[in-house]
Amino acid sequence: MYYLGIDIGSLSCDAVLIDEGKNVKASSVVPTGARNRESIALATEIVMSRAGITGRDVKATVSTGYGRDRVEEKIASVTEITCHAKGMQALRAGAEVLIDIGGQDSKCIHMSDKTAVVNFAMNDKCAAGTGRFLEAMARALQVDIGEMGGLDKGARGGVTISSMCTVFAESEVVSLIAEGTGVNEIVKGLNRSIAARTVSLVKRVIPDYQGRPVAMSGGVAKNDGVVRAIEEALGCSVFVPDMPDTVGAFGAALFALERSTQ
Repeated sequence: MYYLGIDIGSLSCDAVLIDEGKNVKASSVVPTGARNRESIALATEIVMSRAGITGRDVKATVSTGYGRDRVEEKIASVTEITCHAKGMQALRAGAEVLIDIGGQDSKCIHMSDKTAVVNFAMNDKCAAGTGRFLEAMARALQVDIGEMGGLDKGARGGVTISSMCTVFAESEVVSLIAEGTGVNEIVKGLNRSIAARTVSLVKRVIPDYQGRPVAMSGGVAKNDGVVRAIEEALGCSVFVPDMPDTVGAFGAALFALERSTQ
C-alpha cells in the first residue's frame, strides 16, 4: 500500500507518495493557482501516474499547508510547522534548527531529536524575503527567477538593500539599475538582506543556535545564493535536501503512514 502527503501552499501544491518502508515513490510540484482543488487533483494524478498506481492503492492521505482543508479524501490535516519538522528529521536526523522559506511566509522551527516541535517563529504578515519577494525582484531585474541563485557570484558585496518591504525594495533595485550597479551586486545585496532577516528569526526561536545542526526547506532553498548568504550570516553550513520544496508533503505522507497503521 501507499501513503500520500499533499502540501497546498500559496504558490505551489506539492504531493509526495511513499510506500510502507517510508521510501519516496513519486513526487510532484504544480502551481496552486486560483483553483486549488484542481491543483490538488493534478498533483495527485501526477504522483500516481509516475508510481504506476491508482487511487485504490493509496491507503491514506494527510494534507498540510494553507489549503489543507480543501483535500476531501484526507484522513487528517496537520499544520505545516509539524509536517516540515517531521519530514526534515526523516531526511536529516539530528537537525535542530529548520529554516523554511516558502511562497509567502518564512519560519524557523526548533526541533528535538524525536521530531517534536520545541518552539517556532513565523513571519506571515509580510512577504519580505519569501518566494513572492524574490519573484518581484527578478521582474525588476528582468531575469528569470530560476537564474537568481547564481547571479551573485563575483560580487564584492558592497550593495545594501535597506528595505525588505517588497514595494520599497523594488524601488531601490530600480534606482540601483539606473545608477549602473551590476546585477550581481544587487542580487548579492538582496541575498544578504534575506539572510539578515532570517538570522533575526532564528535568534527569536533559538538564541543559542550556534553549533546546532541547521537545515532548510521550502522553495527558496533551491536558490543557492540565498543559502550561501544564510550560511555566511549564521557562520555554519546549512543542509538542503534534493527536493526542499516537498519536505512538508513528505512529512504529511509520513503522518499518513503512521496514523493509518496505529
